[in-house]
Amino acid sequence: MKPIHIALALLVAALWGANFVAIKIGLGAFPPFLLSALRFLAVMLPMIFFVGRPCVGWGWILSIGIVFGIVKFGLLFLGMDWGMPAGLSSLVLQAQAPFTVLFAVLLLKERLSRVQVAGMVLAALGLVLIGIERAQATSLAGLLLVIAAAAAWGYANILMKQARAPNMLNLVVWVAVVVPVPMILLSLVFEGGERILATLAGMDGRGVLAVLYIAWASTIVGFSLWVYLLRHYSASMVAPFSLMVPVFGIATAALVLGEALSGLEIAAGILTLIGLLLVVRGAKQKVEVAA
Repeated sequence: MKPIHIALALLVAALWGANFVAIKIGLGAFPPFLLSALRFLAVMLPMIFFVGRPCVGWGWILSIGIVFGIVKFGLLFLGMDWGMPAGLSSLVLQAQAPFTVLFAVLLLKERLSRVQVAGMVLAALGLVLIGIERAQATSLAGLLLVIAAAAAWGYANILMKQARAPNMLNLVVWVAVVVPVPMILLSLVFEGGERILATLAGMDGRGVLAVLYIAWASTIVGFSLWVYLLRHYSASMVAPFSLMVPVFGIATAALVLGEALSGLEIAAGILTLIGLLLVVRGAKQKVEVAA
């Protein structure tokens, strides 16, 4: 890769890593389902007039919108609202990689390489160790919700692969159209109309900036750059840069929020990252053999 493209890939990882800090700040201003609705509204409204008509059928948009937009983000925001730290969430959510591989085996009948199996075992062991530590920190429920969000993301990746969208940014924007109304309904049911009105009436600049960062910097800018890189390089060359997301997430959370990980969480995080690297490496090896 050219140095400028390496820099862009690292910039995307930094934007996505810092996104978890923005989510945590946003959750201090909005309840989780309302925050998710605002996030997708902020993605949709400025972009819907620029991306053109949907590049895939509405069946795909609805199914991806439900799994990726409603289930994945609903579980992630709820898990972080229930106590999962921003930095640790950025790491745990990367379990979407082995979940994607697992769903590909179950649903698409793809075969695992030995390297991928080893990576999935190490990543799972790392998550178990994090779970042991989180159970002592009384946020085990939050951890389980974020793991469930990673599983939903993994299944959404399979749907996106089957949809064969020629323009990923177009797909992301149209998926955003599906999410706000169901999320607002969930917010009304579980968070209450009075809380919604009080939250919106008391909005401050910090909460608004968090929403704008999540929607514009992380989603629109991040995905635009990521799609640009995928047009110039193979997925096996670009995808490993996503492993830098938790590195930036943990560093940003430490700097901005003062979050600190225990020794066990650091060791488990390293183990999980090694496992994720092996999963990605195993997929790359399969592509090279097939070529």
